[in-house]
Amino acid sequence: MQIDPNVVESLNISTPALIFPAISLLLLAYTNRFLTIGQLIRSLYKQLNESEEGIKNLEKQLLHLRGRIFLIRMMQAFGVGAFMACTASMAALLIGWTQTGFVILTASIVMLFVSLCISLVEILQSGYALNIQLQNLEQHEGKD
Repeated sequence: MQIDPNVVESLNISTPALIFPAISLLLLAYTNRFLTIGQLIRSLYKQLNESEEGIKNLEKQLLHLRGRIFLIRMMQAFGVGAFMACTASMAALLIGWTQTGFVILTASIVMLFVSLCISLVEILQSGYALNIQLQNLEQHEGKD
């Protein structure tokens, strides 16, 4: 694939700077998701210790929580990679390495895209996990 020289030459430091704040906010959102999962795990641990019935309902939830933790870690890793590449791109552009800055910026955008795709998968899993919780509540309600 050939890179258009006009695109590369029109690249300046403000181009990667445009996505810089978006990546920062995205990493903050990912961290909040991780903290929320941590709270959920602590809550499930407490629930497990409080009731005999809790053991049966937790198996599906634990499986999905492990998967979601992995996905969130991958989201964060690709997000940090995008942030680092964006920073490196700005540094390359500052010292006049336009072509290198363009390549690194492209890598940053690709990593950001991968991070967002993984985020979509995690969001879908999160909805499924909530449905498991709702089913457990409905079953528990039917016993009363």
